[in-house]
Amino acid sequence: MSKILITGGAGFIGSHAAEYFAGKGYDVVVYDNLSRSELLGKDDKNAKFNWNYLKKIKRIKLIKGDVRDFESLRKNGSDADIVVHTAAQTAVTTSVINPEPDFSVNVIGTFNVLELARRSKKKPSIIYCSTNKVYGHNVNKVKVLEEKKRYKFEDKYRHGIPEDFSIDLCEHTPYGCSKLSGDIYMQDFSYQYGLKIGVFRMSCIYGTRQFGVEDQGWVSWFAIATLMNRPITIYGDGKQVRDVLFVKDLIRIYDTFLKSNIPYGVFNTGGGNKKTLSLLELLDILEETTGKRSPISFAEWRPSDQKVYISNISKAKRKLGWEPKIAPKEGVTKLVEWIKENKKIFS
Repeated sequence: MSKILITGGAGFIGSHAAEYFAGKGYDVVVYDNLSRSELLGKDDKNAKFNWNYLKKIKRIKLIKGDVRDFESLRKNGSDADIVVHTAAQTAVTTSVINPEPDFSVNVIGTFNVLELARRSKKKPSIIYCSTNKVYGHNVNKVKVLEEKKRYKFEDKYRHGIPEDFSIDLCEHTPYGCSKLSGDIYMQDFSYQYGLKIGVFRMSCIYGTRQFGVEDQGWVSWFAIATLMNRPITIYGDGKQVRDVLFVKDLIRIYDTFLKSNIPYGVFNTGGGNKKTLSLLELLDILEETTGKRSPISFAEWRPSDQKVYISNISKAKRKLGWEPKIAPKEGVTKLVEWIKENKKIFS
């Protein structure tokens, strides 16, 4: 069976990918430096939780290593048939405060993954976790309409933002810049060196084993705060809307791409226009699900926040035959149940 290297494999998305592919019979190498807590200035319960969770699963080998260390990466991944590159600094506000680790992890680390693949005799397929932030502030140039508890795009973009939407001449934040750099490098290495690469411009991914904090993983953070009786600050008015995608639906599109005969592709990957939530709507679902509502305060909008972002996922449907299955309320309920089962981690 094929060997899969998963960078950032002890993170939220990486750990789900590791569990999924090990369950399919692949030999999985999880490669992670467990630095998320340091980058976000939090404790390290989350990194250790997923790391210890994966220890119990057959066919998974855990390696502590940094994607910025090419020799270590080469030593542990040169024989991989597939690389799922999830390692990244993922918080927008953190990138604005301290852009250096954002650049070194997201740009240099991504280049190292590509060099690993280019130099390998196996020419591994690559899954790259990109982001909707590559479109930057251009998204805010789309006209939005205001409703009671949400904003929505004008009719032209009612199906969401497509892959050919402009990425130029706009603010991105350092995070958006770093991920866009990796996005473009992935595309070019596929063209130049014949590598099978799938670039997935992800919207809001949420689910179990996600340790959301205020500046990253908002669906999870709202759920944790609600269950733990913690106050929530909303930056803006709470009507901002995102399409949300449960993590198991995300891993399924990775697998679908890897099994396809498509040599490369860029895919907007989210819940699409049928699976969306505003912040206020999520609070309502959480209250309905838990019987609780956190104290809410409002603050100024954060840099480059988008009033609406919805992925147009028609290309993924057309090319891969993929579409999300798990509705937001169902997914949030699964997340709430997991938090309840693991309350001691959040205390």
